[in-house]
Amino acid sequence: MSHEAALDTAGQAGPPVDTDAPAASTRTVVTGTRLPRPVRDVPATTVVLPREEIDRSPTLTQDTLVRTLPSAATFRRTPSLVSDPTAQGLNLRGLAPSGVARTLVLVDGVPANDPFGGWVFWRSLPRLGLDRIEVVPGGGSALYGSAALGGVVQLFSRPITRTTLDADLTLGNLDTGRVAARAAHRWERVAASVETEFLRSDGYPLIAPTQRGAIDAATPSNHVVLNGRVEADVSDTLTLSARASLFRENQNGGTRYTTARAELAHFGAGARLRTEALGAFNLDLFGRLQRFEQDRARVASDRSTEALAATQDVPADDQGASLVWTSPAWSAAGLHQLTAGLDARRMAGSSDEQLFPPNPTPESAVARRAGGTQWAGGVFLQDLYALTPALELSGTLRLDVWRNTRGHQDVERGNGATETTAFDDRTETQLSPRLGLRVRPHDRLTLRASAYRAFRAPTLNELYRPFQVGTLLTAANAELGAERLWGAEAGVEVEPTRSLTARVTGFWNQLEDPITNVTLADGVSRQRQNLGRARVYGVETSLDWRLSRQWTALLAYTFVDPTVTDAPGQPALVGKQLAQDPRHRGTAIVTFDEPRLVTATVQLRVTGPQYEDDLNERGMGGALVVDVAVSRRLFWKVDAFGAVENLFDRAYFAGRAGVDTLGPPLLARVGLRLRDAP
Repeated sequence: MSHEAALDTAGQAGPPVDTDAPAASTRTVVTGTRLPRPVRDVPATTVVLPREEIDRSPTLTQDTLVRTLPSAATFRRTPSLVSDPTAQGLNLRGLAPSGVARTLVLVDGVPANDPFGGWVFWRSLPRLGLDRIEVVPGGGSALYGSAALGGVVQLFSRPITRTTLDADLTLGNLDTGRVAARAAHRWERVAASVETEFLRSDGYPLIAPTQRGAIDAATPSNHVVLNGRVEADVSDTLTLSARASLFRENQNGGTRYTTARAELAHFGAGARLRTEALGAFNLDLFGRLQRFEQDRARVASDRSTEALAATQDVPADDQGASLVWTSPAWSAAGLHQLTAGLDARRMAGSSDEQLFPPNPTPESAVARRAGGTQWAGGVFLQDLYALTPALELSGTLRLDVWRNTRGHQDVERGNGATETTAFDDRTETQLSPRLGLRVRPHDRLTLRASAYRAFRAPTLNELYRPFQVGTLLTAANAELGAERLWGAEAGVEVEPTRSLTARVTGFWNQLEDPITNVTLADGVSRQRQNLGRARVYGVETSLDWRLSRQWTALLAYTFVDPTVTDAPGQPALVGKQLAQDPRHRGTAIVTFDEPRLVTATVQLRVTGPQYEDDLNERGMGGALVVDVAVSRRLFWKVDAFGAVENLFDRAYFAGRAGVDTLGPPLLARVGLRLRDAP
């Protein structure tokens, strides 16, 4: 995992930089400050997965790739290969995992989080078209508003600099197959790329053998995605772009009536204007249409039979725009560079359910429809103030406003009667400041510190849509308020040699009114509630070491202590560890790269024990997983490769929500790879 990437001065992806290049000033990142900066100058911790590491990774899906960073995790340990997005909420540094992401995911600056539930459709983000992934943990609301409460993960597309063709053909056990291709071409001032991916797998039995019944089988899934992008340099200072994406996914949770389907269409356009006198202007427009469908089962206690409990259809759409201005650098008792911006987004959706109660009566609920519209917008201003080359201060302030409208729930009874509840429109505001400091007393020593306030508004899903995992039903709550976060971090980065970089960062977060799934008095159901207060603190460390031209190694470890400190009405939760939040996480990766011989990566991932539930009664042990990948050039630009995830086929729990589910077993793949042809 590198801490570097390359961009041009306009903030667009540029040609990859040789990792041996001596000029540190060319190693730049964008996400932490919304403008290209040398990574060593950014006051916030920033980790980068460059294209070379993405290509060499043994992982198959994007969520598993991101989880190789110890500070990153999804709600449950099951990958998107067998889990639908509602259980794939992304969190950084253990900040209150749940089905909804507390981390903003961007693709070239445009939000990728689902507009209804904040979920991330990881399989809609194919990796052939990626240049790098930037991860910035810590409260990011000062720059990015709601959804960035726990940080930001941004995926950057590969630049289109010449004619290229890339392709992958993969076959593996569990009847897994993947075909992917990307083509790009540049005609002087116009460039275009198209990318597609198809993946299918039979998956594996999710239910633990001791609880598995006659209804349980494997978890087949498939998806197809098609992305297109066009860029035009209208002049030396103005660039226009447009993109479109289509995605379809089908999943089966292991039984006849546990299925999920998703369809998504995304469109976007952008303009980049760069001037010497006025600075740079970036405009992005986007829109999305999508539909998520799900069947839920009612299962016998011995799992010998099941019946259809409910079908759920969740159509949603959103539209948004953002405009960001970056000033030229100017002097005033030091060097200043201002960035200002505004953005707005409309999100609408509904949850339409057909319910099939086991013993229906005239009063039984047989249909439920709930949904609403959320409007959100914000303005921000950032000043990067370098008093000297060795000392820089940063200050950011953002004001957000959001409004929930047309919230409603309609419940139809078996006798034909319909009960309608209209929820009051609500408007809230939030002020999010962030202060940062970067000190470099020596060329090989960098000190960083920052303090911030962040927030996350409840999603339409949390406000209105109930859901079920196993036998546990979790109710929505239209009275939810925003989560708020106060936090700080401080760290040191040391580069004793060009080939060795060590980092240590300590962080402290106070999460107020976190939205969690609270077990109710009946002991068998839950409801989303603003819990009270939780404290999340810890330390993350990493060591990047280039032992020689061929050998590189990474060691990374994150410790998190996530504890509930206040829970009005739920005193039993005080002192408990947040659910699905292990204290210990670590990664070790060793790579040998000799193109004339072989490229090989061995990856060790360790996750400590954690709890499934808020009461800390359903424990799950730790897990140690070894992954390997090997590739060798056959001829021209064609490589043969093989990869194995969970090499030793270790069995471990992924969830215990009424029934015990397992993490992925050994998954082996072989294939052919074409890169950068012709």
